[in-house]
Amino acid sequence: MQLLDRIRLGLAVGVAKIVTKIVRSLSLGAASVLPGEISRRLHPRLLPLLFEQVSKGVILIVGTNGKTTTSLLLKQILSDRGFAVVHNSSGANLINGLITALLNSTNLTGKLIADYAILEVDENILPLLLQDCQPKYILALNLFRDQLDRYGEVDTIAQRWGKAISPLSKDTTIVLNADDPTLCSLGQQLTQKVLYFGLNEPELYLEEIPHAVDSIYCPSCGHLLDYKGVYLSHLGDYQCPSCGFAKSKTALDSKEYPQILIGVYNKYNTLAAGLLAQEMGIETDDIFQTVKNFKAAFGRAEELEIDRKQVRILLSKNPVGMNETIRAVNKIKKTGKSPTTLLVLNDRIPDGTDVSWIWDVDTEELVKLGGNLVISGDRTYDMALRMTYSCEKIATDRTNFNLIVKENLQEAIDTALEHTSTTETLHIIPTYSAMLEVREILVGRKIL
Repeated sequence: MQLLDRIRLGLAVGVAKIVTKIVRSLSLGAASVLPGEISRRLHPRLLPLLFEQVSKGVILIVGTNGKTTTSLLLKQILSDRGFAVVHNSSGANLINGLITALLNSTNLTGKLIADYAILEVDENILPLLLQDCQPKYILALNLFRDQLDRYGEVDTIAQRWGKAISPLSKDTTIVLNADDPTLCSLGQQLTQKVLYFGLNEPELYLEEIPHAVDSIYCPSCGHLLDYKGVYLSHLGDYQCPSCGFAKSKTALDSKEYPQILIGVYNKYNTLAAGLLAQEMGIETDDIFQTVKNFKAAFGRAEELEIDRKQVRILLSKNPVGMNETIRAVNKIKKTGKSPTTLLVLNDRIPDGTDVSWIWDVDTEELVKLGGNLVISGDRTYDMALRMTYSCEKIATDRTNFNLIVKENLQEAIDTALEHTSTTETLHIIPTYSAMLEVREILVGRKIL
């Protein structure tokens, strides 16, 4: 590295650390993005310089749902084995957020000491990131429709991923969800080493393909896929009766893997992290031990105790995520242990400004089992209208279902807690910015 480049690197790192200290000392947030943005302006090639210093390799984790939980579980598995791991734990998954996470682990001269960097990456920036990075591993969890104002259709994203991954060297290993036809097809076209995870548990099949489904057509020929069953959305066991495209063989038996966090989606997250850790040389028994002791990330099935009452926060930011959350909550409701649920819908930039996706959510399932449903958030009345239509659609006995609308979030939380006894669990289902607000009210501090 030339002298001028070293000076620029030191300046960029020094300014980033000063900005971080100022933002945090003034309680303006976690400083998870701004330091990276400023340092990148001072040194445009900062990111590849930081990547080069990760001794054992960079791990990129992409997908619509599950990135944070999977990243944290994999980080815990590696940390428990003594590896030094850098991770963008705040969830800031655009370029500036990735730079900030790496800078947090450097000294004042920009020297980074880390065995692995585990970075959860926004779907749209993966092709851009791969211009500056030769990752050791890429883990792709799933592809669903997400923020309608930001993302294109899942096929478009998959095509962009394929074009960006194809030129990578054979040293990169790709780990994909075989149950997702789009990702499975992508893997079958790559020349790098590809490993697949997925479920082989027909007892977990949904009774029917849900309304919020994206990719039930063959990615090779366009014919309607023949499903033996679906686990969630379009993820399942399938084959194409026209061209022969079919689900690839998985490297793990999902029945053998333990699961601590609720929901089928968390089973996928566990399998993904476990398979990658196994490929990295971690013993299965060690992986299982970490899984059994793993605690959820903030807002992702996170459990809190408030006023001697149990609260579980389940982040839901798109149709598939919310449908699976409702499915998990309803399993608990059937035991009579969860009569109250709080739904919080926001439409800010982190959530996506288009909330029409709530009409693809099977909210009728929340109504069927009755109980108290409290609605709040920036778009309180949009969600209240959706729930009203759900009530009318299934002609439920309104004496068994109590819809409570509270525009003020503090009042909504207080009301939901009042309707929850000490023997029950209050489930809160918020979008992303709403989750941050809920946590600030409940625990008295911000995350970002």
